[in-house]
Amino acid sequence: MALPHVASRRLAVQCTNMWHRITACTLVLAGASFAAVTRVELVDRTDALDGASYGSAGPYEHIVAKVHFALDPKLAANRIIADIDLAPRNEEGLVEFSADLDVLKPRDSAKGNGTALFEISNRGGKGLLGTFQLGDNFLLEQGFTLVWVGWEFDVPAGKDLLRVYAPIATNNSQPILGLVRSEWEGDKRVTTISLGDRNQIGYAVADPNYAENRLLVLDSVNGERRTMARGKWRFSDATHVTMEDGFEPGKIYEVIYQAKDPVLAGLGSVAVRDMVSFMKHGGVETLLADQHNYIKRAIGFGISQSGRFLRSFLYDGFNQDEKNARVFDGVWAHVGGAGRGSFNARFAQPSRDGHPFYNVFYPVDVPPFTDNDGLLAKAVETNVVPKIFYSNGSYEYWGRAASLIHTEIGPRDATVAKDTRVYFFAGSQHGSGSIPPHQVEAQNPSSVIDYRTGLRALLVAMQAWLKDGKEPPASEYPRVAKDQLVMLGAYAFPKIPGVETPKRKREAYTLDFSVEPPTLGAPFPTLVPQVDMDGNETSGIKMPEVQVPLASYTGWNLRSKSIGAPEELYGMTGSWIPFPRNKAERELRKDPRMSIEERYSNKADYLERITAAAQKLVQLGFLLDQDVPKLRERAAQEWDYVLRSN
Repeated sequence: MALPHVASRRLAVQCTNMWHRITACTLVLAGASFAAVTRVELVDRTDALDGASYGSAGPYEHIVAKVHFALDPKLAANRIIADIDLAPRNEEGLVEFSADLDVLKPRDSAKGNGTALFEISNRGGKGLLGTFQLGDNFLLEQGFTLVWVGWEFDVPAGKDLLRVYAPIATNNSQPILGLVRSEWEGDKRVTTISLGDRNQIGYAVADPNYAENRLLVLDSVNGERRTMARGKWRFSDATHVTMEDGFEPGKIYEVIYQAKDPVLAGLGSVAVRDMVSFMKHGGVETLLADQHNYIKRAIGFGISQSGRFLRSFLYDGFNQDEKNARVFDGVWAHVGGAGRGSFNARFAQPSRDGHPFYNVFYPVDVPPFTDNDGLLAKAVETNVVPKIFYSNGSYEYWGRAASLIHTEIGPRDATVAKDTRVYFFAGSQHGSGSIPPHQVEAQNPSSVIDYRTGLRALLVAMQAWLKDGKEPPASEYPRVAKDQLVMLGAYAFPKIPGVETPKRKREAYTLDFSVEPPTLGAPFPTLVPQVDMDGNETSGIKMPEVQVPLASYTGWNLRSKSIGAPEELYGMTGSWIPFPRNKAERELRKDPRMSIEERYSNKADYLERITAAAQKLVQLGFLLDQDVPKLRERAAQEWDYVLRSN
């Protein structure tokens, strides 16, 4: 198949089974390639959703490939990669690596909206469709080209998981050793734990008998570290630790051990950087057999870990490519709080995220926190600052130190950068809620708030901001000056019998990582959103169910006594605490909150108020008119559920 010339390069491709399905293709870039992309292996190409047409973009196709890179370690843009001078090189002095690629695009790119929506994969997965496609094909109808590339090296083998295949750093071909700290906290007793975070692959132990290998246990985040006797535990293999007496739930265990073979983790950021530039400047259109380059702009979108990745990406300077061009035109870090992370360092552990009761002492919530205080310093210096959205829910203020992105020590409100918007979704947990609530090992039912319709409106606003220069909705977040953001001691949640409120939250500490465990300094002041007499937050983007409530919706929940540490926050989970159904129930329970019967005449009255609240959000730009019926239907489900189950 003959393909067009792109960016003055000659290309060749050999494929089989053309058109509706293409497999086992190799795109060879002869001569100088753009960025570090040298070769693309096209693994699979199929019609998406049986070739159905969506909006003006028409039918979509799904591309699966592997991208090969070879970067020049001497270029200024690549000097920011940790340990780049210790990377193996080919005969031309270049550093080679590869990454998985996944693309969902209009079959005819000319019919797309010109924007690549580039999701930073979370631990190898893809959350974009579940975030924006709510029983429809919203992203396809909008005409976005959806892109994922592997960037994390420690992703385990698994179907459809994306990873980067990066080399190991060596010192004159000699292995590099170093102390690594692994942490485990669980909800049930086990006898074997992994050295990796969650399901990720941990660094291999270099010598199981090394004198400084230790196992420590803590009862609480700031509790005393106790050393477990060496005879009570052992390395069961290179990446697992076994203790026959068992690791207890509700406790924090730290394994400090000598590891070997650090991966050049920063190449994950390069894979993202150079794949975006490759797409924007001509390469992708050759790969996908189009006649022209239709990708005019790119939005980087990341959820949780991936949002922290984007904040680190900007801080490290990766938003400038090898030819000094801007990479992402828009960056959207969602529920990443104030965090960055271990993405570009020796023995990096990119999955470690930092919560109130686990993964606490890692380089996650470390300064600078605000855009104007240094986070964007390199992007400003090189004139590659993107348009930025930071969106968080209530949990991120309790569990991810989110207040630090818009406050200063004082505490007082900080000035938000002119091309940054900060959005807070009141009453929400780390992920979307459901009706009935998700089952968790916590003291209260989990929060039911689902603000994904709000995210759809913000995506449309980001696209209009980049494409047409139309300003998005103004930032909406809690302010210290308005008494909407307070210290934990001033938090005024109503005293509801049987409901315990948090005594602790996530803290961000000054940390010295020259030793393991790191030495702690003073914490940075983190604040939480204030609530009204109903226990609902007084600021932020209030979805209709928060404006017209049937319950208290919080971003916090406490661990169940059955899993230990009941005074600690349950990770990533909020609470749903329904109002009494009627006055008699309220008086019987001695609940200070007004009952549902006292608030609303009937279900019809409630739903009319929900509709009015939704339409107000449409006017403000926080909802799309097409999604109002979805919210009304969801509110009806919550009404039926709370009156049946409360």
